[in-house]
Amino acid sequence: MITRRGFLEAAGGAVALEGGGALAGGTMGQDDALLWLSPLLPAGTRAEAALATLAGKKPLIRLTGRPPNYEAPLSYLRTPVTPNDEFFVRYHLADIPPVDASAWKLAIGGEGAKSGVTIGLDALKRLPAFEVTAVCQCAGNQRGLFQPHVPGVQWGYGAMGCARWKGARLKDLLDFVGLNKDAVEVVFDGADGPILDATPDFLKSIPLWKAIEETTLVAYEMNGGPLPHWNGFPARIVVPGWTATYWVKHVISITAVTKPFNGFWMKTAYRIPLGKFPLVARFLSQETEANTPITEIVANSLITSPVEGARVKAGQRTRINGIAWDGGYGISTVVTSADGGKSWTEAALGEDLGKYAFRSWSGEFVPEQRGKLSLAARAANRIGQTQTNEPVWNPAGYHRNAIQTVMIEVV
Repeated sequence: MITRRGFLEAAGGAVALEGGGALAGGTMGQDDALLWLSPLLPAGTRAEAALATLAGKKPLIRLTGRPPNYEAPLSYLRTPVTPNDEFFVRYHLADIPPVDASAWKLAIGGEGAKSGVTIGLDALKRLPAFEVTAVCQCAGNQRGLFQPHVPGVQWGYGAMGCARWKGARLKDLLDFVGLNKDAVEVVFDGADGPILDATPDFLKSIPLWKAIEETTLVAYEMNGGPLPHWNGFPARIVVPGWTATYWVKHVISITAVTKPFNGFWMKTAYRIPLGKFPLVARFLSQETEANTPITEIVANSLITSPVEGARVKAGQRTRINGIAWDGGYGISTVVTSADGGKSWTEAALGEDLGKYAFRSWSGEFVPEQRGKLSLAARAANRIGQTQTNEPVWNPAGYHRNAIQTVMIEVV
């Protein structure tokens, strides 16, 4: 396990990190490249973050160990589909029991349902299967980049990934038990739980209209294989377009309710100031006069190369690459700037894997003068939403989609 502080101490202070990126005057090692952290993160996070490996995973950046919260290094996000062993890990609760697929059961019912049933994994797989390629992104992705800093896991850019999810449609399961006319929400519970009795269990709800959408799944496959343990084995909820707080892992119960669910993780946590963000999909049964639950992902993009601190040659044509994504309206354009935002050039979009997926993009620029150069990218979607010039600050550090800048050196 390698920490950033340990790396610097081992070097005896002789190596300087240029903008939090490449080693000045030298070559960035593989481990240091994976552990690259934005200079905007809190100093404590930058010092203590560790490169560590969970079972079945490549090295990820460990931000907390209990519960496990590991983000993907920037280099893992260079492709539209994120491999299972490079996918980030996010938990709220530390009691994560191993799940035996042969013994796993899913209970479906509640007062909003006409009947109840408990099924196993084999029965779930006998239902018609549906597949969707979708971004799974923690609501607090990029939280650690907010100024001033806010409480919570200090994520950089890597609390997200995109995968092909396969499973049964939630609507088919709800149709099987039948819904009463007064059902308003569907509540999910997973097998993970709190260490202390006083800690609220992680239960989430979604509005009925979202639950019966064609793409809302109880997924048992990820990129053509079983779900990894750390990503919800043997089955998890998949809510394309919405932040991952609703994507409950290791799901063991699905409950239709006739009143808005008032658990801690709905009533108190994962809420944003009303009217602060241009959201279309609203969770009206959970709204108050002051705030609303976070729902859909906002339009965003990420420059994956060149990386911060990279050196390029003056007069040489240089590629700029990245990914863009949103809440399911579809990315329409990405523009890039190689002069600090003074001028913008439209990038070429890569293959369209579906409206909920990462969209790769690429462009070119020719740096003319030696010295520091600021690169930027800005994405827009098909309903006119675009990235903000400055972060929209909010107390929980959600929805950070400000235009990213990457400083490189022209030599």
